[in-house]
Amino acid sequence: MRIDQLVPSFARHDAISNHVLQVRRVLRDAGFQSDIWFEMVDDRLNGEARSYLECPPTPDRDRLLVYHASTQSPMAAWLEDVATAGQPVASDYHNVTPSRYFARWEPPAARSMYQARRELVRLAPHTALAVADSAYNAAEFDELGYRNTAVCPLLVDLDEYHAPPDAKTLERLRRQRDVGGHHWLFVGRVAPNKCQHDVIAAFAVYRRLFDARARLTLVGGPTSPHYLWALEEMITELELADSVEMRERVPFSELLAYFGVADLFVCLSEHEGFCVPILEAMELGVPVLAYAAAAVTDTVKEAGVLLTDKDPLVVACAADDLLTDHDRRATLVDLGRRRAAGFALENTSRQFLQTLNGWLATRSET
Repeated sequence: MRIDQLVPSFARHDAISNHVLQVRRVLRDAGFQSDIWFEMVDDRLNGEARSYLECPPTPDRDRLLVYHASTQSPMAAWLEDVATAGQPVASDYHNVTPSRYFARWEPPAARSMYQARRELVRLAPHTALAVADSAYNAAEFDELGYRNTAVCPLLVDLDEYHAPPDAKTLERLRRQRDVGGHHWLFVGRVAPNKCQHDVIAAFAVYRRLFDARARLTLVGGPTSPHYLWALEEMITELELADSVEMRERVPFSELLAYFGVADLFVCLSEHEGFCVPILEAMELGVPVLAYAAAAVTDTVKEAGVLLTDKDPLVVACAADDLLTDHDRRATLVDLGRRRAAGFALENTSRQFLQTLNGWLATRSET
């Protein structure tokens, strides 16, 4: 049997694209024929996939098309057409950000997100198997009327995070740390739903009350230029220019260096479908302080500090409690590593394949 994947955007160092590559590996190792089809591609990955416009539209009962849903794409209409004609289709849902987060910052992006959710609704009756990254995403599938839903986490090769970090970046960061002060870190797209402004506000209070030499690094490419500009203005107005570093896109080895010196990973995002950077932090021994929203609660569970209030003073005090209580910090680091071990590639690969084979077995009986 052939199982092909369709992904709207196929790019290097992207969590969904990495997942797609791992899924292809799992499928091929299990004896399935499997290829990847894209709408847009990073030129460096062009040899790994082909345009979905070249994908045969003729229905084939011995082929399953797996659509990775996360954004608006003409792929959705194409899949609706081929599914209506009899082609079996599955969805792997990575969440669509609600448009309300972008409405005031980037109206065109907000409209695109609204359309992406409408595409999810239209595909529901045509989807034979619905896989979601988290219980939070699966609940959304259920609300939209999808059937045969299952939870399978993103496939992430955590062993890659133990490669040597960039030496120059690590040395620079270590010199900063030698001056004193704790280092906060958050990794994620610069986007309104990620709420970097809340992290900056809490960090400003933390510096004022507890640690005048503390530093904050925000790593992530911008998906909202207007929101990025507002963050930069906020940093200037709070007189944090010397203590807050914003890095848009960094090579993987540099990212490892930032994790290597971080004392605390602070995530105050309000909407996440999974949040791979939290998993990265837990794997690398960085304790997690996070706002209990969307899928974050499922990803962290008992392996971090979850807050139901992200008032800057509440967050600052929680950070100080964690950073000054060395026994508690050590306990959370251990719990984090244990939690991350549950997402080991061997485990998630097996879970994905079991879900797929379970559906195929049920299908063969009908």
